[in-house]
Amino acid sequence: MTSQLLTQLLQALSLLSVLLLIGTFLRAKVKLFQSLYLPASVIGGFIGMIISHEILGRFSSFSISEEWIKTYSLLPGILSVPIFAAIPLGMFLNNSNNLNEKKNIKSLYPSKVLICFGLFQCASMSQSAIGYATNMFFSKINPQLNMYRTFGYELSAGFAGGHGLASSTGKLLESFGIPQYEWEIAQGVAMTTATVGLIGGMIFGIIFINIAVRKNKTNIIKKIKKNDANKSMGIGYNKDISKQNTLGRETFLSSSIETITFHLAIIFAVCGIAYIVLNFVKKMNIAGLNVLPVWTYSMIIMFALNFLIKKLNLTWMIDAKVKAKIMGTLSDFAIVSAITSLPIKAIMNYIAPITVMCILGFIITYLLVFPLGDFFFKEDYSFERAIISWGTLTGVLITGMTLLKICDPEYKSPALSEFSLGFSLMSVTGLLIVPILNTVLAVGSTFDNFITAVITAVLYFAFAFAVFLINKKANI
Repeated sequence: MTSQLLTQLLQALSLLSVLLLIGTFLRAKVKLFQSLYLPASVIGGFIGMIISHEILGRFSSFSISEEWIKTYSLLPGILSVPIFAAIPLGMFLNNSNNLNEKKNIKSLYPSKVLICFGLFQCASMSQSAIGYATNMFFSKINPQLNMYRTFGYELSAGFAGGHGLASSTGKLLESFGIPQYEWEIAQGVAMTTATVGLIGGMIFGIIFINIAVRKNKTNIIKKIKKNDANKSMGIGYNKDISKQNTLGRETFLSSSIETITFHLAIIFAVCGIAYIVLNFVKKMNIAGLNVLPVWTYSMIIMFALNFLIKKLNLTWMIDAKVKAKIMGTLSDFAIVSAITSLPIKAIMNYIAPITVMCILGFIITYLLVFPLGDFFFKEDYSFERAIISWGTLTGVLITGMTLLKICDPEYKSPALSEFSLGFSLMSVTGLLIVPILNTVLAVGSTFDNFITAVITAVLYFAFAFAVFLINKKANI
């Protein structure tokens, strides 16, 4: 790598930074963006896409060069490795001295956490099944579309995974040996479904909340009120310094090492070890393991390191909040670069299956979240539990939390606490399930992936239903 290449990379990143700043400004000024809670990275990404060579380049020479667009298309895949590697760091390391907080965590009903986990995973895998079914349907009625084998994976990656997972789709498929043309389209489709899911999920979520309030289905609020907190959340900043949150604890003194530097060093070191392990596995040609993406190994290694940190009583070194801010920073750059580099022309060829897939995705998600939520939780904050699941299954966790905050402003219901624990459980169980799903995705046909998704969805539902029955019998 030469000095010139590094300089070009720095210049490319500087443009992404400008796009993020423009996105931040537009979020603070445009009411539509505020009402949809669109992240600055998404807004900036669309600005970048407009000024790319595929749109502005057709009318003017002042556009983002094709060379930079290629760089941007690769960046999300690279950044996804440290993003996923960071997930286990600080998990289950409770450094809180707040006795009430510990008491609240212990008092949560494990059965309801497990039901939330089972329903969420069932809905996520159902989205995958819908995606693959759409692939097979359009391949049958219109063979000229030349649907690529893995089309359909992008629905769950974009909806349940959000822009973060969607931006890593290209890197994942590239690791399977899929041609660059296909994985670039797949990443573009995933980013498209993520954007549709984020916007549609927020719009429909607000509609669902208003309907629920009118029908008296909400348990905390009976009338939606606008307050200063909602306004700050909308514009994306808070002028009142006393109400601004901190980035986290300073676990180290800057005279030795900056806290952020220490956390980054751990994350990047684990990424390096993951690449070494992956190269060894490929060299040994270990079947099943050689098709797993590098971020899977990085997560496994980080789980092991996190366990070691806890056993050695070194939990004081790690602050989950600092780690989350690092992940958020990397995600912002991954998202803005992924949207900027969307292969618009190629995506337009698949506009019909993308539209059908997204519509069916919203429908199946609604059916699995709201009606089933009423069944499993009845009048036990069923709507509050459903709305946070809906927001997360169509956007990201913060989307679900934003929707929940509208109908539960102070998070008085157990919905957030139980869902968060269930969400953490997904990361742990993902170490067992994701490698299997990725192996099928790497070598299986579209039908193989469809059947795998259906079976997995059914198993997750059966798990949730079994927990429900056991809990019901225990309370009789």
